[in-house]
Amino acid sequence: MPRPSPDDAPVMNQRFMAISFTAEIKRWTGCNKTAQSHVAGRWDAPMADVSLTELRAFALVAQHRSFRRAADIAGVARPTLSHALRSLEQRLGTRLLHRTTRSVALTEAGERLLARLAPALRALDDMLGNVGANPNVGGPLRINANEGGARWLLRHAVPLLLERHPRVILELLTEGRLVDIVAEGFDAGVRLREAVPQDMVAVPLGGDTRFIAVAAPSYVAGHGEPAAPQELHTHRCIRQRLPSGKSYRWEFERGGEEVLVDVPGALTLDHSGLMVEAATDGLGITFVPEPYAAEGLQVGRLVQVLADSSPPVPGLCLYNARNRRTPAALQALIDIVRTAEV
Repeated sequence: MPRPSPDDAPVMNQRFMAISFTAEIKRWTGCNKTAQSHVAGRWDAPMADVSLTELRAFALVAQHRSFRRAADIAGVARPTLSHALRSLEQRLGTRLLHRTTRSVALTEAGERLLARLAPALRALDDMLGNVGANPNVGGPLRINANEGGARWLLRHAVPLLLERHPRVILELLTEGRLVDIVAEGFDAGVRLREAVPQDMVAVPLGGDTRFIAVAAPSYVAGHGEPAAPQELHTHRCIRQRLPSGKSYRWEFERGGEEVLVDVPGALTLDHSGLMVEAATDGLGITFVPEPYAAEGLQVGRLVQVLADSSPPVPGLCLYNARNRRTPAALQALIDIVRTAEV
C-alpha cells in the first residue's frame, strides 16, 4: 500500500475526524451498524458523513417539537427541514422522530441524541465565536426592543457583552410599537418571531413562550372559571390597547383551530405589568405573556384559566437586516445570545 504523502495529512485528518464524530453519534443513538475498516488505502466512513446542517435541523425540530416553529426560527421552508431530517435518519439508520400531521415526538434514539447533541452544539458555537475574536470590538450598538426583550438581554447577554468588549457603547431602547429598524437607524431589534419581517435574520432568545389568561383566586371564586374562550364574553376582562391604537384580541387554540376573542371589559391598559397588577387585585381576567404572570402564579396570587387553550408560540428573537453588513459589536452580541444558558 502506498505511503501517504505529507500533503495528504490534512485530508486524512479531516476524514478521520468525520469518522470519529459519526461513530460517536452512532453510540449516542444506539445505532449498531458495523464500521468498515481501512481497505486498499482508503478511509471509508461507517456511513455517509453526518452534516452539521442536518444535526442543527434535528436539534431545532426536537427542541420545539414542531417543524413549523423550527422552520420559522431557522428562516427556511418546512420541506427543507423535513428533507434534512429524513437524510439524517437514513445516514444513521434509525428513526429519530415520530411524525404525525399535528405533532412531533422524539423516539428513544432521538432523546439520547438530543441530550448529548444540544450541549455539543452550544460548545461548538462558543468555540467558533471565539476563533479570531477581535479584542478591539467597540463603538455604538443601537437596539430597539419590546420590554420583555430588553429584560432578557439585560439578564442573559448584556453583562457578558460589556465584560468582553468594554469599548462597546450599547443603546437599548424600548417601545411597544414595531419600528422599521433600518429606517430608524437601529442595528437590530427584538420582537416575537411572528412579528419579525421576512427579510430579516432572526436568532431566538430563550425558546418558545405562551400568552396565558390569569385572574386572582378571589375573582375565580366569585365569578367561576370559563370553560372555553367564548365564555369570556360573560366575564369581566382587563383589555389591552396596542401602540397602534387597536384593542388586542385574545388568541387561543381549541382542537387545532385558532380562536380569536374580542373580550368585553370596563378596564383597558397598555402595559402587561399593569394588567397583571389589576388582575391580582381581583379586577378581572387578563391575558399576558407568561413571564409577566410567573411570580404571581408561583406564590398563589394568580391562577391560570383556559390553560388547555394556550399553546406555546415562537418566542422572542434578536433580528437584523439580511442584506447589510453586520457590525462587529452586533456580531459579538449574536454570538453571546446563541450560546446563552437559559
